[in-house]
Amino acid sequence: MDIDIILEPDVSPAQMAEIGVEAERLGIRALWSSNYHFHYDAFLALAPVAAATSKLIIGPLAVSPWEMHPLKMANALLTLNEMCAGRAMIGISAGGGLLGAMGWRASNDGEIWPPQHPVKRTNEPDRRVRGMRECIEVLEIARSGKFVMGYDGGLFVIRRPFGMAWAKAPGPLIYGCSSGPQMIHMAARLADGIQFSDFTPEQLPAAMDNIRAGLAKRDTQPEDFRIGNFWAWHIKKDREASMYEARRELIWRGAIIGQVREEIRPFCHDDSEVDLVIDNWEELRIAFRTRTGKIDSLPKDLVERLIAGMSSAGDLSDIEREVERYRQFAAGGLTELSIRLFDDPMDGLRMIGEHVLPALR
Repeated sequence: MDIDIILEPDVSPAQMAEIGVEAERLGIRALWSSNYHFHYDAFLALAPVAAATSKLIIGPLAVSPWEMHPLKMANALLTLNEMCAGRAMIGISAGGGLLGAMGWRASNDGEIWPPQHPVKRTNEPDRRVRGMRECIEVLEIARSGKFVMGYDGGLFVIRRPFGMAWAKAPGPLIYGCSSGPQMIHMAARLADGIQFSDFTPEQLPAAMDNIRAGLAKRDTQPEDFRIGNFWAWHIKKDREASMYEARRELIWRGAIIGQVREEIRPFCHDDSEVDLVIDNWEELRIAFRTRTGKIDSLPKDLVERLIAGMSSAGDLSDIEREVERYRQFAAGGLTELSIRLFDDPMDGLRMIGEHVLPALR
């Protein structure tokens, strides 16, 4: 199993290049730039990385066709691929927080509002599985270098002939950022790989069955279908600094932002604790927005169980435990683990290079 890293959106292009050079030296496979509604552009921030590295795969994570038309997404992706001599990739998502910032509203789009504060929008993206499918199809046409007379997928349309004559197949890697069953199945049928979000090792068997079902629908089997998983890294030399960061970011762990009872349940003693987490969703959100990491309405041990179940946190003495979890990820079928770094990303990267990479080789 390879290790990728994902950087915060506030990492400047110059800092990203510095981290990219070190990541390549350490043997990291790929670097993802986070695509958020604030801070730096996820494509442009990678330009210095493209110039400063020679092996590292690079790309934005995740981009939705409802924020960027697939044709313009293809322009940006293939330009990046040209700049890095064929090392580009992209994660395609059906939603995300950026759509919420733009005024879109849909269930499970990454910007879930608590039930007590419903928000209504008239312009809700629908048929999201189809939208992702059409986006992948446009990107595949563009990277092939073929000249086509247009594209009419129903949701996304290109009315004029287009062709990226300078594109060279197979071109950049296309990942579907997929966690729901329909999305996983679709991405396995069409994309080069899948990126899960915050999946635990226990969630992989069902997801892998779904991937195999999708792959079976392809005319030809890919030689190297990639399966990755977003995973939060909070480990630091200072344990309290680690736990502060983990509490601050807890709302974004997949099981909590979606308020999915069955995913929270393994880390709770009983249903009353599950209810407590869901009922206090707003405080977890405030802990992130205010940057305080303060969660007073949940027992400390419950917060620590949630953190331990859905992320890597603690100090250097906890790394061996986390390496064992990563081995479980590899045994479960992941080809890469995409580790998300937060504060002091260079420190986190070097810990991974010193302690994690050697253990997994």
